[in-house]
Amino acid sequence: MPPRNVVVAQSGGPTCVINNSLRGIIETCRRYPETFGKVFGGRHGIEGVLKEELLDLSATPEEEIAFLRTSPAAGSIGTCRYKLKEGQDEDFERVVEVCKAHDVGYFFYIGGNDSQDTAHKVSVMARDKGLDLVAVGVPKTIDNDLGDAEFKLLDHSPGYGSVARYYAHYISQANQENSGSSPADPVLVIQAMGRKIGYIPAAARLADPERKMPLQIYLTESGLTLQQLGENVIRQLESDGRCIVVVSEGFDVGELGATRDSFGHVQFSASQQTVAQTVVNYLNTLKFPVPGKARGQVPGTDQRNAIAYASVIDLNEAHGVGAHAVEIARTEGNGWMSTILRDRSGSSYNVHYDKAPLEQVANSERFFPKNWIAPNRIDVTDDFLAYAQPLIGEDWVSVPTVRGLPRFARIVQTYAPKKLAAYVPQTYRKKG
Repeated sequence: MPPRNVVVAQSGGPTCVINNSLRGIIETCRRYPETFGKVFGGRHGIEGVLKEELLDLSATPEEEIAFLRTSPAAGSIGTCRYKLKEGQDEDFERVVEVCKAHDVGYFFYIGGNDSQDTAHKVSVMARDKGLDLVAVGVPKTIDNDLGDAEFKLLDHSPGYGSVARYYAHYISQANQENSGSSPADPVLVIQAMGRKIGYIPAAARLADPERKMPLQIYLTESGLTLQQLGENVIRQLESDGRCIVVVSEGFDVGELGATRDSFGHVQFSASQQTVAQTVVNYLNTLKFPVPGKARGQVPGTDQRNAIAYASVIDLNEAHGVGAHAVEIARTEGNGWMSTILRDRSGSSYNVHYDKAPLEQVANSERFFPKNWIAPNRIDVTDDFLAYAQPLIGEDWVSVPTVRGLPRFARIVQTYAPKKLAAYVPQTYRKKG
């Protein structure tokens, strides 16, 4: 059988390591020229497939593909927040048409919960329509909410180890700031990404596993109120004279004037008011037992794209799980997601790569385990630290630089010639 072409695409929020999964897919496909033909990148995810905007990644030389290891975010082929939904029959038919027009036999989709749902829908569509197409998902999510509660399908997602490392360092440095400026700024409030799942704010404890800092962590899952937060901060000020508050962006502080993305998720960073500012405003109405006021910080998207803070472990595993997805496609066929599982037999940290059915992980949502929340509900347990600490690694990532600036991958902007009529994805069409 002659080699078939490949489409790889990315969806959802980017990470420090997402391009390393892309690199793993490209490099592994190139090792099997008898199976895989040209590798196309869907420009801005599934939208690029629908619009027939297929970057010919085979035109980019190997040395440039190697730079994807330390190229953060999604600047390589782009990402999107477009979801293939039930009833969008024309979108599904368009995917079939594009795949047939470009002899696509393999489809890899890198992303989180909703992205794996898209990969699952493509796999089912291929099976139902008799399309000779193998669809495989590749996990990616900074908030680590993909998988099952028992961590048997997926131990952790690529992207989480790096954002956890970012917070371990960020809080360590913030503690230096808070300690030195506490007579004027005794309370520092830091907002962490993660919507309603608490893995990211929980990572703040990695900065202080011995619990010497006056650090309080507020997960969405804690169930605490803004008033209880204020009472806890006052007690910390009475005992330590200062307090660092790490609060999840999904912590319930009331109405924020929230906006939502096309997946239906709240975009906290784009809402009228941030959780951090709401907490700061509330705290500054209270009578502190020390001079000074509270102030807040919202790190923003650098949480997920600061390549200098990337975990080397995370980079390696992102590449490995991408490469394994190709092996799954080559040997196992349609309908799987490549996974990372932790080896439990020894005392040192090791992983192996496996697979899980897409139907089990599509739209799955793994919450922060209740038994990892400390009894006081403003901290996490040592069991969480044992889980998360190996993911952040020991070493600093080596980022290639030119004239003091990071050298990122330069993807050749060569597109496959269009063979079909122009198409507007269904969601974007004007109604009425």
